[in-house]
Amino acid sequence: MLGCFDSKTEDFNYLHSCLTSLGVKVLSLNTGVFEAHTSFPIDISAEETAQQAGISLVDLRSKNDRGLVVEKMGEGSFQIIAQLIAAHKIDAAIGMGGGGGTYIALSAMQSIPIGIPKVCLSTVATKDLSRQVGTKDIVLVPSIVDVAGLNKISSILIAQAAGAVVGMMNAPSVQDTAVKGTIAISMFGNTTACVQECTRLLKEEGYEVLAFHAVGSGGKAMENLIHEGFFDGVLDLTTTELADDLCDGICSAGPDRLTAAAHMGIPQVVAPGCLDMVNYGHLDTVPKRFQSRQLYSWAPDVTLMRTNEAENRTLGNSLANKVNASKGKARLLIPLQGISIVSSKGGVFHAPETDRILFESIKSSLRPDIPVEELDVEINDPVFAKRAVDRLLEMLDVPKRQET
Repeated sequence: MLGCFDSKTEDFNYLHSCLTSLGVKVLSLNTGVFEAHTSFPIDISAEETAQQAGISLVDLRSKNDRGLVVEKMGEGSFQIIAQLIAAHKIDAAIGMGGGGGTYIALSAMQSIPIGIPKVCLSTVATKDLSRQVGTKDIVLVPSIVDVAGLNKISSILIAQAAGAVVGMMNAPSVQDTAVKGTIAISMFGNTTACVQECTRLLKEEGYEVLAFHAVGSGGKAMENLIHEGFFDGVLDLTTTELADDLCDGICSAGPDRLTAAAHMGIPQVVAPGCLDMVNYGHLDTVPKRFQSRQLYSWAPDVTLMRTNEAENRTLGNSLANKVNASKGKARLLIPLQGISIVSSKGGVFHAPETDRILFESIKSSLRPDIPVEELDVEINDPVFAKRAVDRLLEMLDVPKRQET
């Protein structure tokens, strides 16, 4: 249980009593910088929290800078909880607060792996906290009223938040069936058929497949989980987030997209899936500098922009250089007849010469020892899916199954 025990004393006293009444042992971490008089023991003091961020509590108080307090107490609690996780000392986490307390709690929870329950009761839960939540499985509970002392609303919601985190912690997990390994795969509406076929083939071989929707948050989540060691291999067939990062689209996963598998040295098969497009919202949200470009309404709230020759040259170089950093096995597959539904023959973004520039940029920038294959099919052809799966299985040293 973490939060500002100084300014939210009554609320945390009640939360602590709710948790202990449910039969769990509570470890309390104080992120409030002023003196706290709680009815429960404080296990990790505010001084310890500040020190973990490289500053003393006295110095933090003397600076009289609320923003600095929030930043440092968030950093300190992150470090402490990371240490507790490494020592297997916590099974769940709960926090609550206003804007500052929420920021601190969500910062701290970034150190907790997926699957360990994380709940935050917050006055700002209904705002866009996507940046603070990141790719973590944090449950946000709107406080409705301010976290400023008990009343007939807050007492109900605090008790329910306590019940939620304890219930999550005690929920029975479904036992995993035995699998040979776990594969990450990136997908989009424009590559769904390919991903579905890859998934079918991999499951037939005894692999578990986790698909990530390449809308920015999906790519970030996949990269983070690769870093955490969740996967044995990656089929990164939908690298469209690179185009959004280049052209300020709404599906950017940031500059670190397509770097985790290379860094971790796990086998990866990469394709330039959907690099023909950049994603924006409604038509009127397309940046002015792009409004004269070729645009297509995929849905009323999704506008696609066709990437041009210059962008494809840059994207090919970027994709290749990210794969070039691979410490393990890697392969590139290029579907010559279309890298999405809409760039295939008959599609609104069908532009073979523009795609050719992308392909040539990839090949000319790729490390000579990394194999690249060009297939005379479009990306959603079952032939492409089978080749991608076969190449990944080869890198995983799986014997090729005899076809009947």
